[in-house]
Amino acid sequence: MKCGTEKTERDEGPLPSKAPNMRTFALFLLVNIHDTISVLTGEMPLAWLGGLGELVFTALYLATIATALDERRRDTRVPLILLAALAVVTFGLALGYWTRWQMCFPLLSLATGVTLRRNPRLIGAALGALGIIYGLMAMLRADSDSTGDIVAAGWGTGLAGVVAASVLNLVESNATLRATREQLAHAAVERERLRFSRDLHDLLGHTLSVIVVKAEAVRRLGPRNPEAAFGQAADIEAVGRQALTEIREAVTGYREGSLTTELDNARSLLDASGITAEIRHSGPPLPPQTGALLGWVVREGITNVVRHSGASHCEIEVRGEPGRVHLEITDDGRGVGPAEPEAGKVTGGNGLKGLTERLAAAGGSLGSGPDGKHGFRLVAELPVDEDEEVRAA
Repeated sequence: MKCGTEKTERDEGPLPSKAPNMRTFALFLLVNIHDTISVLTGEMPLAWLGGLGELVFTALYLATIATALDERRRDTRVPLILLAALAVVTFGLALGYWTRWQMCFPLLSLATGVTLRRNPRLIGAALGALGIIYGLMAMLRADSDSTGDIVAAGWGTGLAGVVAASVLNLVESNATLRATREQLAHAAVERERLRFSRDLHDLLGHTLSVIVVKAEAVRRLGPRNPEAAFGQAADIEAVGRQALTEIREAVTGYREGSLTTELDNARSLLDASGITAEIRHSGPPLPPQTGALLGWVVREGITNVVRHSGASHCEIEVRGEPGRVHLEITDDGRGVGPAEPEAGKVTGGNGLKGLTERLAAAGGSLGSGPDGKHGFRLVAELPVDEDEEVRAA
């Protein structure tokens, strides 16, 4: 079990790296331990002034790091003001004591790197200038007689800030990438969930309507025409088997509707419901994706006609035009009620809303509303790619 868990963690990607925090940068204050001991033992001239300067430096250093790491304040002027004050105290200690408090410069470099890490040009100029100034000061000190030590001092001072900025930027970039990956994964799950809910709604809504209509036909025909009732019962069995297949396809993501199949199913359902069907289909063959989308429209539209309209006549027209296909479903039923929808708006339940989103994603549109005083009209339009249309032919 343990090995399997470890393998899963490796497969999911690297574990989140721990970002340097306030405690990490506070530990660097130990580089001043030698001068601190000199203050405490009284070996340093004007030890009280040096101790006061160290306290001010420490407070400014910690405040600068804290505000620069704080997401709410790092983009304000507060870290810059604190960094400027820290630089003044650093140069004051170094110039006042000359050979003391030299390790404040690497600490100033660290604070500069943390504060300016989001501004590559400014941080390069600031750390470069700080390294050069510290190198010059080391050269002027009486105890400095090695050119290599002077260069190393200046180089190390500037490099401290560069390393701090690079590490923080790397950690923050990794955190942003992880957050983005989680958001993308969540969005993918939501899209798949939405696709599945739409497919399931369209499949079950239509199929259950067919089963209900044919079951009613069996009940009506049973006493007086058993043979016709048996035929309707066989249709119910066939519809149920087809629904199982379609649900499996929807679950696996391979559900592809067919406009021709849905038109045939629509005629059969309308006839079984006692609704006169008139279907007209003109134009060149449609690409599979366009036909599948229109098939969903036919399925949902006819389901609504059978379940809600109370119509006696329904017309379905598919008209292919250059670069576009037009589908219209009209009936003479009760329509949508007394309240008329706004222009361009789709009325109806979740099925029509889902279809509107599907067609909009493909560059098409779906509109519905009353057809005159009575009845209801559903209109769908989709663009047709000419190359795909030629391949479909």
